[in-house]
Amino acid sequence: MPDPDEAAAAARDEAEEASAFSHPAAPPDVTAAYGDHPDQIVDFYAPRDGSTAAPLVVALHGGAWRAPYDRVHLSPFCDFLARRGFAVANVEYRRGSSLPHQGADGPVAGRWPETFDDVAAAFDALPALVAEHVPTADARRTVLTGHSAGGQLALWLAARHVLPADASWRTPAPPALRGVVALAPIADLALAEELGVCGGASGQLLGGERELFDRRRPYADPAALLPTGIATTLVQGRADTTVPVAVAEAYADAAAKAGEVVGVTFLEEVGHFPLIDPAADACAVVAEEIAQLAW
Repeated sequence: MPDPDEAAAAARDEAEEASAFSHPAAPPDVTAAYGDHPDQIVDFYAPRDGSTAAPLVVALHGGAWRAPYDRVHLSPFCDFLARRGFAVANVEYRRGSSLPHQGADGPVAGRWPETFDDVAAAFDALPALVAEHVPTADARRTVLTGHSAGGQLALWLAARHVLPADASWRTPAPPALRGVVALAPIADLALAEELGVCGGASGQLLGGERELFDRRRPYADPAALLPTGIATTLVQGRADTTVPVAVAEAYADAAAKAGEVVGVTFLEEVGHFPLIDPAADACAVVAEEIAQLAW
C-alpha cells in the first residue's frame, strides 16, 4: 500500500517545481561574453529602482550541471532580485558532456575541467564586464549565490584561494566578496554521491569513475575546501528531497571542524524549488539573506 506521507511529499515537490518553472523568462538588460564558447556568457540585470552603487549579486543556476538546464530558468529569480535594488549577473557555463551519450538518468552531469574553467573565468572577468555594461553596480559589494549545483559552484568560487597548490584555478588571495548565500547547495560531493543526489550527478561531474572522483574531489568539493574566511550562509528547505538536508548539515559540520562558522537557515515545510521561485515566501527569505551581506 502506498505510503501517504511519501505521496504527499511527491505532490508537494511536483507543485513547487511547477510553480518555480511557471514564470516567463525575464530578458536581461544586456548579455556579454567572457569567452569564445557560446555558453561563456553572462546576462546582466540592472537594479529596477534606478539606484546607483547597487550591490552586485552573481548568480549561478542549478540543474545538476546537466546541459538541458541553463541560466534561463533562473532569470525570474534574477529579475526578482533586480526589483529589490540589486544588480545581478546571471552566469552561464558549460554543462553536460562534450560526447553524444547519456548516463543512466539522462545527460551526463558537468564537464571536467570546462565547468570549473568557465565559472572561474566568468568571475575573473566580471569587474571589467560590470564596469562596461552595468555602471550602476558596485562590484566592491559582491555577493555570490547559487542554487543546487550552482550552490556548489558558488561555494567553490569562494574557496579558490585554498585549492591545492597545483590547481590552475587557485588564486593567491581570497576573492573580493561580501559573502556567499548558497541555496540548497550540493555542498558535500562525497555525501551527495553516497546518497545518489540527482542520479549520481556528483560522480559524473568528476569523471564518472571512482578513481577520478577520489583524485579530483580535493579540487572540487566545497566540503574539502575549508576554511575559506568568507562569510557564508546556506539556505535549505527541510522538506527538500532533491538535495537532502544532510548535505547542508555535512558542509556546516566540516566548516566547524575547520574552525569556521557557517550560517544555515532552515525553512520548514519548504522543498528544493521555492528558494528561487519569486512567488514563494522562501524567495523573499533568500533576498533578505543576500541583503544582510551586501549592505
